[in-house]
Amino acid sequence: MKPEPLATVEIEPQESEARSAVIWLHGLGADGHDFVPIVPLLGLEKAGVRFVFPHAPSIPVTLNMGLVMRAWYDLNALDESARVDRAGLDRSVEAIRALVDRERERGIPSERILLAGFSQGGSVALRVALTSEDGMAGVAALSTYLIDATHPGADGGRGLRIFQAHGTYDAVVPYAWGVKTRDRLRELGGEVTWKSYPMEHAVCPEEIEDLAAWMKERLGDKE
Repeated sequence: MKPEPLATVEIEPQESEARSAVIWLHGLGADGHDFVPIVPLLGLEKAGVRFVFPHAPSIPVTLNMGLVMRAWYDLNALDESARVDRAGLDRSVEAIRALVDRERERGIPSERILLAGFSQGGSVALRVALTSEDGMAGVAALSTYLIDATHPGADGGRGLRIFQAHGTYDAVVPYAWGVKTRDRLRELGGEVTWKSYPMEHAVCPEEIEDLAAWMKERLGDKE
């Protein structure tokens, strides 16, 4: 059974028709509005980018005493003992794939569709990109980690362009997890642009500047 389509916040380009798309996944407990304020800071007005910010479904989260909140999959721990909620993860992956397919139907080719995600959203974005059968523009993985790096289909990482950023003081998703993820993505053949910043589990102005430059390389029209 296919998952219900995700509700989204969408920002259309103001200066032209959409020629590319960024699908950006929020972190645990947030929603699709979380990264909307960053859009004007990216300087992509002339690149014809449609931004799509989906809302994760609301589910009970074991880690947070069963409280219902927006989450891409259930979590019971944030350490090496964490159990992977495979059913929830697979539902979210399929839901994001459906958004990718919708962008294709709206006329955006795969090579101009970019995924981005923060924390839990980043882990889903990475999984979607690694298992995609069509080449994508890339994936921005912010303060996140890789789930099931050895799963079938991980060969999709070969040649995948990845912007990965992590805070050296991150106490939620430890910096060491980010480094481990970076190394594994490179083993899988990913072209990883790695950045670290003296911050906690967040984003910072320097990160936004670096991300903007990387996105322009991926989605900006070539002269």
